[in-house]
Amino acid sequence: MSANTVRIVTYNVHKCRGVDRRTDPLRIATVLHQLEPDIAALQEVMDLPGSPEHDQVRAIAGQFENYESHFGSNREHQGAPYGNMTLSRFPMRFRRNYDLTWRSRERRGCLRTDIELANGSVLHIFNVHLGTGFLERRQQGRKLLSTDVLGDIALTGPCVVVGDFNEWTRGLASKLMSGKFESVDIKAYARFGRTYPGVLPVFHLDHFYFDRRLSLRSYKVHRTRAALLGSDHLPLMAEFEVSQ
Repeated sequence: MSANTVRIVTYNVHKCRGVDRRTDPLRIATVLHQLEPDIAALQEVMDLPGSPEHDQVRAIAGQFENYESHFGSNREHQGAPYGNMTLSRFPMRFRRNYDLTWRSRERRGCLRTDIELANGSVLHIFNVHLGTGFLERRQQGRKLLSTDVLGDIALTGPCVVVGDFNEWTRGLASKLMSGKFESVDIKAYARFGRTYPGVLPVFHLDHFYFDRRLSLRSYKVHRTRAALLGSDHLPLMAEFEVSQ
């Protein structure tokens, strides 16, 4: 790839618990290695140091030499911090985890990392996991686009918003995001764009939204044996051309 091209993966790893009910962070790392991402945004990651199954942040990051990683905890699950994780082979210049929780619903978050690319430009990555409730996602979509998050005037570079939006129909969150960002026309790039459940996908829950200053070069749903076993979601990969 050229210095102006970046490959990004989004993957809900389902606590690294596969369809065979085995929890294996290294299997998730294998799937990521198949995709060779520059940046990977993971959702549903656990962070319990010392646990063979749940020390997932270090287990995955340890398989990616010369990558930086950052974890944003949104809540506790089975006694372990639980949230989103971003890996990058480029330097991370800024990190922030935004709280997207609505009322008394399950705590949700958006992990921002500002990445300095090879050409010196900055790319803002927003790693998102929205709620399962219709009204909940409406409010979370509004918060994402507020001046506190994506509407922040301090965002000088292009933005890419990826993750599990839990939206299988074109709800308000999707409409709001599509009003500000480009989204992937799945039919133009892949015969099947559904990502959940992985073995026999019915829903398209995982999405890419990207700044209009970026050019989409390729896109695919990654369907291999390892991916089919590793999680209940399939990963998505997109390559973008980034202007200097």
